Amino acid sequence: MKKGEDLLDKKTVLRSLKSLPDRFNADDAIERIIILEKIAAGIADSEAGRTISLDEAKKRMAKWLK
Repeated sequence: MKKGEDLLDKKTVLRSLKSLPDRFNADDAIERIIILEKIAAGIADSEAGRTISLDEAKKRMAKWLK
């Protein structure tokens, strides 16, 4: 993500944290925030046109799955 796009929305983070059980460890909360950050980065990449086609993805995956 570009500078300025790397910020998360507080409401989204709070909504995600509120869905955790009443007792949880810090790792669970941090993991949720990291996932939200990665989702935001993926959306920003998609909106900026930084994507590849399904065919290209299949070609790249085929190399890994040999």
